[in-house]
Amino acid sequence: MNIKIRLALQFTLIVTVILLFFSILVYYFSFSSQLTKFRQSLLEKARNTGILFINVAEVDSTLMKKIHQSTILFDREELVIVDSSRAVLYNNNIQYLTGRAISQNSDKDQISYFSIGEKDGVCYRHPFGNTSFDVFLAAFDNSRKENLSELRIILLWSILFSMLLSVALSYFFSSRAIRPISKIIKSVKDINSLKLANRLDEGKRRDEIDQLAITFNEMLSDLEVAFRNQEDFVSNASHELRTPLTVMISETDYLLSRERTQEEYNYHISGLSEELKKLNSLLNSLLELAQINRDHNILFTGVRIDEIVFNAIHQVKSRYQGRKIIPRIQYPEKNNDLVISGNEGLLTIAFKNLIDNSCKFSADDVIVEFLITEKTISITISDSGIGIPKKDLDNIYKPFSRASNTKFIGGYGIGLSLVSRVMQLHNSKLKLDSAEGRGTTFELVFDRVTN
Repeated sequence: MNIKIRLALQFTLIVTVILLFFSILVYYFSFSSQLTKFRQSLLEKARNTGILFINVAEVDSTLMKKIHQSTILFDREELVIVDSSRAVLYNNNIQYLTGRAISQNSDKDQISYFSIGEKDGVCYRHPFGNTSFDVFLAAFDNSRKENLSELRIILLWSILFSMLLSVALSYFFSSRAIRPISKIIKSVKDINSLKLANRLDEGKRRDEIDQLAITFNEMLSDLEVAFRNQEDFVSNASHELRTPLTVMISETDYLLSRERTQEEYNYHISGLSEELKKLNSLLNSLLELAQINRDHNILFTGVRIDEIVFNAIHQVKSRYQGRKIIPRIQYPEKNNDLVISGNEGLLTIAFKNLIDNSCKFSADDVIVEFLITEKTISITISDSGIGIPKKDLDNIYKPFSRASNTKFIGGYGIGLSLVSRVMQLHNSKLKLDSAEGRGTTFELVFDRVTN
């Protein structure tokens, strides 16, 4: 059973229950109202009869019977008048008002109502002098029976018609309500691994179905990024790993082709060791790039940016002995002024790559300078090395993209793409100023954590 039919049936069931409830209420109040009116009419006649028979001395049983026969107001009317000792003074058309019934329905109250058989009755206590008389009047309310019968038929047809109408309307409106979901299903069927760029219609972005489309589009974006990163990683890894692996295979085949001297073994094994180090460095860079591109739930905490930068300087210095990496910082009065919200591991990777590039492409000193303002912390890393040609600036952050003047300098073109991604994750600015032969300056701008 599909959702449209299920919604239509559920809505019809709810409408039916509500209609039954209100129909019962209407029937009950209609019954109560007509019963009250009938009893009031019985009481009025019982009172008038008591006054006429008891208070008027000229009226005896014979005259009363003639008056009664000529003034019958109710269907199958019964009338009994008894004195205080329950002696019958007058009766007419007795069916249910027998002596036993009179005893059972006598009451101390002046007025009491009762039902006997299919008739409704009233017992009216009429005071006269020092004694009292009970007037019992019972009759069948044919008008109420007919009215209630008509009302039941009206309510029954009303319920049946309302049920049919609710089925039709609920199916119509449920179809309209489900239509956006049907469109989503149709759109989703058209999406596959080759069409991850397709997106669902988000409508006016207000109701729950629009929110579902928005959420699904966000998931598609994440999947598209994941697939693209996977494709890029496989493509980049296969492209970059082919060369060192080919060299290493050639070297091993050459060594195994015949016996070599110890010096030749040492020379070629040293070459294999260098290629393995390059391969290890390349694999680490590829894994770092894939990890950063994959991670969206990165833990950010309050970290001191100066400590991260100095740690990166220390790690790079160990690889470039004798190279001067000069930090310039004017410490603020409060240590908290150097705190930003970030991930220490990712920031260390970014600063290591920038400082390493400056050392790699420049023989002079590398300057790392801090500038602390009211809201931001700006860090510039400057060198006076070979610089980046203007034509290469647009592609400098793409993985495996290298400047045209770095052909004879080692590297894989991954470092700056890592730096760019880390800065994106930190919602921070990365600025580049470079010219061929003049050097390169990177500026990283972070928002301070303010109390």
